Amino acid sequence: MTDRTRATLLGALAPVVWGTTYAVTTELLPPERPMTAALLRAAPAGVLLLLLTRQVPPASWWGRLVVLSLLNIGAFFPLLFLGAYRLPGGLAAVVGSAQPLIVAVVLLLAFGQPTPAKQLVWAVVAVAGVGMAVFAGPVTVDALGITAAFTGAVSMATGVVLTRRWGLPPGMSGLAVTGWQLVLGAVVIAPLVPLLDNGAFVLDGPAVAGYAWLAIPGTAIAYAVWFSAGRHLPATSTALLGVLSPVVAALIGWLWLGQALSGVQSAGFALALVAAVIGQTAAHRPSGTPRRPKRSGRAPAACPTSVPAAP
Repeated sequence: MTDRTRATLLGALAPVVWGTTYAVTTELLPPERPMTAALLRAAPAGVLLLLLTRQVPPASWWGRLVVLSLLNIGAFFPLLFLGAYRLPGGLAAVVGSAQPLIVAVVLLLAFGQPTPAKQLVWAVVAVAGVGMAVFAGPVTVDALGITAAFTGAVSMATGVVLTRRWGLPPGMSGLAVTGWQLVLGAVVIAPLVPLLDNGAFVLDGPAVAGYAWLAIPGTAIAYAVWFSAGRHLPATSTALLGVLSPVVAALIGWLWLGQALSGVQSAGFALALVAAVIGQTAAHRPSGTPRRPKRSGRAPAACPTSVPAAP
């Protein structure tokens, strides 16, 4: 198994787990508490990872860490749960599935880096597949929910790009960086709880199970493998894995919540899944990999040095 294949498989675990978020939010958590859900997802997971790693970022990295924590956690979590509470899970998912296209725009505008055409095509196919699945059924559109879901997708996509470009601080593990992002993000989220949450906070058995699931598997573990994949895979490839989230959400709705899927919806999710898988193989040839020379009847001319392919 190559390093890229290993990173892809590990990275895919995150959106598979995140596909449970919509069902957990609607079925287990108290209503009208999106900021509480965001805070209780980030804070316990972050503290746990910091206790396990006990590493402090170097002074030169605090600025970057604050930016990443805001994009990946502090802004994304509140926007995610605001969209999850106000939109049907499928519609929120189709907005989130646009992340590969947003990543392509961020890479081009911010860094002048074009996305390989094949990856771009499969990103469009993935969004079309999810959209076909969602809009084949009844859809309730909420303007604030749509805005929150799209802004969250932009925030997370930008975080994916910067995670790839900045890598890790010297002497720190990926788990430690994830923990600091979660804790700093929780500091941003905490003041929003009394401002935006209106429902009664009921911490019964289902709510405890829901918050625990979102915090440990859904955040501490999922974000650790997601950021690891983001540091090893091209940004568009990482974002394409996110298409697995609505596919899993649909399967949960079908198997657990008794939500029927029509033939068109099933075909749409199948198309999105195929696009996510094929899109992983559509990146550029790795830098330094020479192309095979064309065969000819003559022996190749001697060359004193080997010139690698351009990146």
